[in-house]
Amino acid sequence: MSSLSSPQAGLLEKVFRYMDLHQDECVQRLREWVAIESDSVQPVPRLRQELFRMMALAAEELQRLGASVNLVALGSQQLPDGQTLPIPPIILAELGNAPERPTVCFYGHLDVQPAAQANGWLTDPYTLTEVDGKLYGRGATDNKGPVLAWMNAVGAFRALEEDLPVNVKFIIEGMEEAGSVALEELVEREKDGFFSGVDCIVISDNLWVSQRTPALIYGTRGNSYFTVEVRCRDQDFHSGTFGGILHEPMADLVALLGSLTDSSGHILIPGIYDHVAPVTEEERDMYSTIELDLDEYRNSSQVKKFLFDTKEEILMHLWRYPSLSIHGIEGAFDEPGTKTVIPGRVTGKFSIRLVPHMNISVVEKQVKQHLQYIFNQRNSSNQMAVSMVLGLHPWIANIKGHQYLAAERAIKTVFGTEPDMIRDGSTIPIAKTFQDIQKSVLMLPLGAVDDGEHSQNEKINRRNYIEGSKLFAAFFLEMAQLHGMAGTSA
Repeated sequence: MSSLSSPQAGLLEKVFRYMDLHQDECVQRLREWVAIESDSVQPVPRLRQELFRMMALAAEELQRLGASVNLVALGSQQLPDGQTLPIPPIILAELGNAPERPTVCFYGHLDVQPAAQANGWLTDPYTLTEVDGKLYGRGATDNKGPVLAWMNAVGAFRALEEDLPVNVKFIIEGMEEAGSVALEELVEREKDGFFSGVDCIVISDNLWVSQRTPALIYGTRGNSYFTVEVRCRDQDFHSGTFGGILHEPMADLVALLGSLTDSSGHILIPGIYDHVAPVTEEERDMYSTIELDLDEYRNSSQVKKFLFDTKEEILMHLWRYPSLSIHGIEGAFDEPGTKTVIPGRVTGKFSIRLVPHMNISVVEKQVKQHLQYIFNQRNSSNQMAVSMVLGLHPWIANIKGHQYLAAERAIKTVFGTEPDMIRDGSTIPIAKTFQDIQKSVLMLPLGAVDDGEHSQNEKINRRNYIEGSKLFAAFFLEMAQLHGMAGTSA
């Protein structure tokens, strides 16, 4: 049920009708954007040119909507192989500066993960293809669809010659999939410039936990990524000549990696759980209301059995408890065949997903102490080196803020249901960056749980894309109403 006044509710109905009538145009714009191979992961000059083309097209669309657009040049980056590649610009755009209206900023990215039909796609990943109401294409849900949905919402008000109920800003990057090169520095530099006066920043770079029920996300996990190298020498050995007389680096590494968790996934590093925030009764109650069909989730994940049997246990271990994952071993023989080699040097890679209130530097110390203890027990003559190569903080929001109330009301208006209040087990570093410059952040996802971001056959449902555009329009009006009420009470 909408909380909007009659004039606002009437305006929203006009906006919804406009979007319904023009939804094929919205899909066509997404088709044009998906057609650009804006892959930031592969450091190839041709793909960097595609990224620049993608950012230019988005800037043109924003200018068409009447926004003032600044394409912030970021120079170039030096890659480990000595290659230098230009960094695509970051878009800073704004539309409206009425002091009596709230200012809402949208963050999005237009770069994508690599994709090729030969790697398992049923269709050309760069040709948006609609099948049974599903729009397949790389970037459809991550993140070109949601970025365009925000523009669709702005465009509907403009086409109807109606005033935007909020001032709108955009920050759009082209290097998110490659670590958001230069973004944090720009945000810090602009905190008293572009970001001054911003009431909240909206991120729509996640998914629902359901195929049907919309969600609001109020927390993400952080990430500490480690490498552990065990070295005897730089050259490999022949196992027939040296097998049985060496401390083999691979054996040491397997023992080290095997010491990190038990068979139930529990992390065995001493002290690692000491600073994890306790579960409150209020939080526990929130898990019970979330829609999650465990059989559907297991089948769609192609997993025979999860470590836990209840919805609440699974969600808590995905979102609010730390987890440790082993990602791979560098230097090992991993090709087909029967090569009888003893690797002379191997490097294991693993990461720990962090949750409030874990401290990155404390976790680093605990990991290094634990691995050194296990290595010492082996009395190996090899050398071990542990490094933390990435340290990203978790993020948690105040769900009682205006932005969450406005989003909840907008979801009820558009979808006719209460949203699932969820966390995200992955890491979105920019959320904490925005929070650090004293900005409220809202995560308002549009995609369904089966959208397959980063995977083959990525898609966004036409319903999610069009209704998501309506959702952003409703959110504008709800934010404006709450802002007006706050002004009146003040």
